[in-house]
Amino acid sequence: MGTNNITYEGVHTPYYIIEERRLRENLSLIQQVSKDADVEVILAFKAFALWKTFPIFREYIHATTASSLYEARLAFEEFGNKAHTYSPAYTDGEIRDIARMSSHLTFNSLSQYARHHEVARVENPTVSIGLRVNPEYSEVGTALYNPCAPGTRFGITNDKLPIKLPSDIDGFHCHCHCESGADVFERTLAHIEEKFAKWFPQLKWINFGGGHLMTRRDYDVPRLVRLIKGFHSRYPWLHVILEPGSAFGWQTGPLVAQVVDVVEDKGIQTAIVNVSFTCHMPDCLEMPYMPEIRGAEIIDHSPLPDDRSDNNPSSIFHFPSSMEHVYRIGGNSCLSGDFMGFWRFDHALQVGENIIFEDMLHYTTVKTNMFNGICHPSIAILHLDGTLETLRTFRYEDYRDRMD
Repeated sequence: MGTNNITYEGVHTPYYIIEERRLRENLSLIQQVSKDADVEVILAFKAFALWKTFPIFREYIHATTASSLYEARLAFEEFGNKAHTYSPAYTDGEIRDIARMSSHLTFNSLSQYARHHEVARVENPTVSIGLRVNPEYSEVGTALYNPCAPGTRFGITNDKLPIKLPSDIDGFHCHCHCESGADVFERTLAHIEEKFAKWFPQLKWINFGGGHLMTRRDYDVPRLVRLIKGFHSRYPWLHVILEPGSAFGWQTGPLVAQVVDVVEDKGIQTAIVNVSFTCHMPDCLEMPYMPEIRGAEIIDHSPLPDDRSDNNPSSIFHFPSSMEHVYRIGGNSCLSGDFMGFWRFDHALQVGENIIFEDMLHYTTVKTNMFNGICHPSIAILHLDGTLETLRTFRYEDYRDRMD
């Protein structure tokens, strides 16, 4: 019997649910962009690494990007291909294994290159070596996510590059975006070319990194294709790579939780759910942003008020008191600030009913934690035929064994 993907009324415990139909729609669009623009689009594990879905991914793409030994191993062992690997710093104890499991190996600094490139080449003679460069331009508004902010630890500025690159440098890696549009890429590309085009004749490839949110509904895909085609016309020898993460998992499924209590203080009703923002939706607090809740209206778009204390309710109570069925949503950890609000529902919330947080597959399962010993939601896939298959459940041992 199929699962109702509107209400998920048969789901009574927390679940991340990836909907195969939506995933395939994203993959089909990405595959078409790859074909139309003659660009290699690869999956960044830092945003999405549900390896049990890799058989679906392999129908559409052929490579992935890693930022650590474990991600490189996931690419090699579970995706079945060597990774495009970049890390802010490789260690002496890991570089051999990382090189062995990587098709491309990008160094963050000239000192890292000098320390590790010979060892990497001995371990994997065919590895393609690159450098991360910093164009000193990014339109990412949130400082936490801006890789080109002054004082950044990411990449090499053009004034630090030698005119003649070392002979084994094949490519440049440049990451400047975060869930950005094609218009941002167009403006960023101008800076990249201005800063680094004089080195392009010495290269074989360029990786424009992640943050190209091409599966977002309002993304200008034809503009992206046109920009990359224009780049090809100027530098026809360069192989172009994009490595988005969010674009693959964007709007592919919800986090389904349940109301476990409703409490009130100073006119504020808080519906406490059996998941946690800090444990299971950390980007909501880090970015920050207000997630959509199915069947509810966001009535306060400020996810994090200036004063997170309940001692000053006037600082967080921004809607008319006459509104009915308005709730702040509280997580079930002991962190005082594990809450967001406010949403208006069309009914009074009841203990046991589902709260469905939309678009919760990217940057969630890869960032969850067991703070407070709170169990992770289970992970499931909703197949095309409506069958809900549980891919993973978590138990006490998953928490306990972290402390071994």
